[in-house]
Amino acid sequence: MASAQFFAEAGHRAVGTTSLGVAAAIGAADEDRETLTATADLVAALRRALPEQPLTCDFEDGYGDSPESVFASVREAFAADPADPAGRLIIDGINIQDSRHALMSEPVVLAAKMAAVKEACPDLFVNARIDTFWLGQDSLGEVLERIDAYADAGADGIFVPGDLDLSTIETITARSRVPVNVLASPRYSRTTLAEAGVARISTGSLLYRAAMSEALRSLAVLADDSPAETENVLSYRAFTELG
Repeated sequence: MASAQFFAEAGHRAVGTTSLGVAAAIGAADEDRETLTATADLVAALRRALPEQPLTCDFEDGYGDSPESVFASVREAFAADPADPAGRLIIDGINIQDSRHALMSEPVVLAAKMAAVKEACPDLFVNARIDTFWLGQDSLGEVLERIDAYADAGADGIFVPGDLDLSTIETITARSRVPVNVLASPRYSRTTLAEAGVARISTGSLLYRAAMSEALRSLAVLADDSPAETENVLSYRAFTELG
C-alpha cells in the first residue's frame, strides 16, 4: 500500500499488483488460487488511497476453470457496487495467464475466459499472459499462435514474460495486433525495448523481491557486527506523512 503511494508520488503513471507478493504476504503459494480475497482487499485500499491512479492487478489464471467462474471472480473482487447493473469496476485492468503450476492450458481455455470477461466488462483492460517461454518451452511458433488466439478473443494486450532476446521480442511485436508487454530486463533499457516495439514493461515480482533482498542485506550487515546502513533509506517521517 505505502509502496504504491510512493510510486505514484514519484511520477509513475500506473500501479500494478504482483500475485507472488500478495501470496507471500498471506503465507500462501503463488498460483494456488488463494489470493483472491487478499487481492480484492489490496485493490480496494489502493483505490481509496489513489482514486485517480490507473490500477491493474495480477489475476493469476482467473481463479477458476470455467469462463463463468472467472467472470464471477472479477465481479466479486472489483465491483464498485454489486447492485449496479452497469457493472462498473474499481480496477482498470487485469493480467490473466495461460498456465498454472507450470502446466500450460490449451489456448482455447484462456481465450474463453477473456471473452467472457470482455463481454461483461468491455472497458476493463485484459492483458493475456503467455507463459510458454516463462516455463522454459522454447517455442516461438506456439507463442505466435497464442497471440493470434488471444487477440481474436478480445485481449487488449499481450504479455510474454521470460528472458527474451531482442530478435524474439521484435518478432512478437511485429505479429501482435495489440500492445505487447514484457518483463523489465537486466539486459535491455526501456528505450531499447521500446525501439523493439514493446508498449509496456512490467516489473512482475521484481520490486517485492528487491525489497526483501535489501531487508536481508540490512540484517546481514548488523549480524556482521557493522553499524546499520541508513544512507538512501526512506525516513520514518516519509511513511507517517503519506496521505
